[in-house]
Amino acid sequence: MKVVILAGGQGSRLAEETETRPKPMVEIGGYPILWHIMKHYAHYGLTEFIVALGYKGEMIKRYFVDYVTLSGNLTVDLGDGSVDRHVGEREDWTVHLVDTGKDAQTGGRIGRLGHLLEKETFMLTYGDGVANIDLNELLRFHRSHGRTATISAVRPPSRFGGLDFEPGRPVRFTEKPQMGEGWINGGFMVLEPSVLDRIESDSTNFEADVLERLGLEGELMGYPHDDFWQCMDTLRELRYLRALWDAGKAPWVTWS
Repeated sequence: MKVVILAGGQGSRLAEETETRPKPMVEIGGYPILWHIMKHYAHYGLTEFIVALGYKGEMIKRYFVDYVTLSGNLTVDLGDGSVDRHVGEREDWTVHLVDTGKDAQTGGRIGRLGHLLEKETFMLTYGDGVANIDLNELLRFHRSHGRTATISAVRPPSRFGGLDFEPGRPVRFTEKPQMGEGWINGGFMVLEPSVLDRIESDSTNFEADVLERLGLEGELMGYPHDDFWQCMDTLRELRYLRALWDAGKAPWVTWS
């Protein structure tokens, strides 16, 4: 099964990092968040990716070309300019890097990938969020209900840190944000190829024009994931993810 990753947005709310690179290339622990997302899928045996490029997409292309070229050890003969690559440990992934336009909406980007999806069920997520969701269970749930689309329903992290507070006692800050109320779309979707027929143009917004209509038609199901999920929309959220990684407490690291 192929995995589509939307990686074309500008990420304006994280302008401190995205002025010079696309948001999926912002690093956590020395690796782009895109790599973290792909590692999670690969842990479940999903290793063929279609990355929908847009804003500064050439940087994502360069990353994967350099990844192949520079991984492992090299022997360089300065006399004749030859380079021998001694292949070390390398990810066994197939990555399709597809330019989907700088201004296309999310639906438009997906629509431009139809020739690669081959009328098969596929997975879809965003290039700026991580989770420890069980993808096997997600797929099993999708196949059990027989509808067109499944989204992962997650609890939104609170915008504010929590307090461990009792009247008359010292206050302590909680180590991680409290979970917010309600449910939101956390990405990590499973889709039938018929969704492509609902995308009319580059201006189609996948969430508003496709998913919401599927919901009204009873063709959209939600898979509840009430464990770890975190997007990377702001500098505060980026710092939080980096702090978890640096402390060796990154819940989204499902691989060994």
